[in-house]
Amino acid sequence: MFTGTYTAIVTPFRDGKVDEAALQRLIQLQVKGGVDGIVPVGTTGESPTLDYDEHIRVVEVSVKAAAGRVRIIAGTGGNSTREAVFLTQEAAKVGADASLQVAPYYNKPTQEGLYLHFREIASATKLPLMLYSIPGRCGIEIAIDTIRRLAADCPTIVAIKEAGGTPDRVSQIRAACGTKFSILSGDDSLTLPFMSVGAHGVVSVASNVAPKEVSRMVRAFARGDARAALRLHAQLYPLFKDLFVETNPVPVKAALALMGLIAEEYRLPLCPLSDKSRATLTATLTATGIIP
Repeated sequence: MFTGTYTAIVTPFRDGKVDEAALQRLIQLQVKGGVDGIVPVGTTGESPTLDYDEHIRVVEVSVKAAAGRVRIIAGTGGNSTREAVFLTQEAAKVGADASLQVAPYYNKPTQEGLYLHFREIASATKLPLMLYSIPGRCGIEIAIDTIRRLAADCPTIVAIKEAGGTPDRVSQIRAACGTKFSILSGDDSLTLPFMSVGAHGVVSVASNVAPKEVSRMVRAFARGDARAALRLHAQLYPLFKDLFVETNPVPVKAALALMGLIAEEYRLPLCPLSDKSRATLTATLTATGIIP
């Protein structure tokens, strides 16, 4: 079962290449901060701009840096089933603990197509699979009945990262799939509302810059200390909001650069923050104590 805080880690670049040393340092800081796992090469990891070799290498570096201390859930989904199968199998070879499978984007399959897509991936690997429903990016939602069918028919489909924006979906998934099916929030600001109706944690962007604080918030709520969790949520909420002042992962990479942890480098079509957004983000990082 997947519970707790899983960091959707950025992919640092330097001079156009993956900065493996910086990635290793980031993962060490995540482990020290108390997260339960790392999710490399997801949306936050700029996976659409990595070639296959880079993609698998980022997973491999993450596995080696984590050294078994936290779980590695490799982002290996795609809008081509064959590609998703290939990346998932390659991630398994380099030691990933599980795979995150985003809903196919752009080609907009039917719910039957989604079912067949995820079932095909599940049949091609022994890795536990976490579905990822994010209609704001993909243009489609993984329907509740599709999740139910997949959980019932595919024993390795055991979790979902839910970024549909409503706690109702969490309640519906719980009712359809039971308590053993893990539900993780895909939106930092909705982590506590989602956990209040049965989610088990978060795949977090904010924990890139505040792993200790996000982990403490999730653990506080999980152990029944809602007051402490709410206090941390209120403290972190400006960060949750302003890390999305522009398209993710641009603000979080800018934040990490301001912290001196990575070079501020992106791959087109992503580009640096506007001056206005940078000022907003810098002020929030200062107010929340992330930077002096």
